[in-house]
Amino acid sequence: MISLPPQKLKEILIKQGIIDSDTFDKLFTEAKRKRQNLADVLVSQGLINKDYLYILIAKSLGVERVNLGTVKIDEKVLHLLTEDAARHRKVIVFGREPDGKFDVAMEDPTNLETIDFLKLRLGGPIKPFLATDEDLNRGFSLYEQKLTQDFKEIIEGSIKESLKIKASKGDLEEAAADLPVVAIVDNLLSYAFSSRASDIHFEVLDDGILIRYRVDGVLHEVIRMPKEIHPAVVARMKILSRLRVDEHTHPQDGRFRYKIGDDIVDIRVSIIPTFYGEKIELRLLSAAQKPLSLAELGMFEGTVKVIQEAIKKSYGMVLACGPTGSGKTTTLYSIMNILNRPEVNIVTIEDPIEYDMRYVNQVQVNATAGITFETGLRSILRQDPNIIMIGEIRDKETADIAVQSALTGHLVLSSLHTNDAPTAIPRLIDMGIPPFLVAAVLNAVSSQRLARRIHLDCIESYVPDQGVLSTIKKTLNEIGVNTETFKLPKTFYRGKGCAADNYTGYSGRTGIYEVLNVTEPIRKLIIDPAFNLDSLKKIAHQEGMITLFEDGLKKVELGLTTVEELFRVIRE
Repeated sequence: MISLPPQKLKEILIKQGIIDSDTFDKLFTEAKRKRQNLADVLVSQGLINKDYLYILIAKSLGVERVNLGTVKIDEKVLHLLTEDAARHRKVIVFGREPDGKFDVAMEDPTNLETIDFLKLRLGGPIKPFLATDEDLNRGFSLYEQKLTQDFKEIIEGSIKESLKIKASKGDLEEAAADLPVVAIVDNLLSYAFSSRASDIHFEVLDDGILIRYRVDGVLHEVIRMPKEIHPAVVARMKILSRLRVDEHTHPQDGRFRYKIGDDIVDIRVSIIPTFYGEKIELRLLSAAQKPLSLAELGMFEGTVKVIQEAIKKSYGMVLACGPTGSGKTTTLYSIMNILNRPEVNIVTIEDPIEYDMRYVNQVQVNATAGITFETGLRSILRQDPNIIMIGEIRDKETADIAVQSALTGHLVLSSLHTNDAPTAIPRLIDMGIPPFLVAAVLNAVSSQRLARRIHLDCIESYVPDQGVLSTIKKTLNEIGVNTETFKLPKTFYRGKGCAADNYTGYSGRTGIYEVLNVTEPIRKLIIDPAFNLDSLKKIAHQEGMITLFEDGLKKVELGLTTVEELFRVIRE
């Protein structure tokens, strides 16, 4: 995000009545302490919407604000600048004025060095526009079609070279260091990052290697490679992540940091033996990624307020629930970012540490060194913490310590594997936590899913058929919503599919949430001997809880996602 001089930003916000001078000065101090951009802190604290902030900044700078989601990008003009140069300078050339000026979306339209570079490279004058990072990413995605062709050509060329060295018969470490193998791995990682992949799967078949990327939560086949180069590729991954090259019969886990252009990516590595050979799974985590505000994650205003009230308390427990890959850890980090103040000591125990957070003491689970969630948590309690974040409550021992911590003046944040928010309560009871303790410590429980966003560049509206509406009504009835009074959306949206989104119609993801606020009626029900899950869900709804399906349906109505995507993630 653009860095305006603090005094200038202060003047803009005070003039608009968004913030007062004292609050601004406190947030400015906080931004310096966390080494974060001040504008990012304002957005993450929920004080201003990012789009509105950009409009105000653009007006102050005397430039126009461009939304590349609604403006057609001229691809001929776009490709006048290479993707490397566009990403490095954080610009997108998207059009040309009648007088010959090039329209350029920029992260910082005041950067004279970049403007001079563009004038020279494009051979003409520049008209700068202010753009968000989301806008720039839309432009970068248009480079992807050509990138796909180049990627496959490069990989095929590297494979041919690699086969000549007969990696499977030679020394593995020597084969892994061979230039064609290094090039194959480098290109697979670079292409995955450009494709916004969260995971890379190397799967061994009887006749080859299948490479699949997970993009926006869905796996896509990318390329197949000859089985002969498999030993060298596996060895290369093991060397990068400092694992044993000569171990082939036991699972191994590691990680390494990788530089792609100007970006640094942390890569988590898991290798397991399968019938045809070792399978590799890589999880890509941007080292520069910062926690988002709860609103940016996809929470509506009412949901945000429940969470904010729950974490204002100096003790108790706040849980994030959902299946693997539903974004629980990101939600917990966003909450920690809100709580990360000079007067509190935050300590975490995680497996693995996914994001580096300044002023938060993060402990990595390491079973070999004797650090488990249970033992690590016991040690953390001797570190005088105010707030404890436990990556996941997996067993009775961890649950016991977490509950005792919450009872003795600590705010505990953690995740739990349950399908919805109410089910977290019987899950804790099943772990052996007495109902009266569950009722005493729980402040709030959130449950979530990640749904793919409709690609705004190719969005279209349509009227759903009766079959879809009937399925929606049936689902609403099942969760106890009166369909006679509930207003169904009249218009739905979908993405037509284009080259920029690989013809899926989706780009990016948004969270779908339900948050159970543990109110007094709910506490009374938990300790009631006649407690059951159906009664809990009924009272939670009466107390104002919006279910996952209702929250998702609202996002369907707003054109954020599709009804098909909603049903896909809800039924996972």
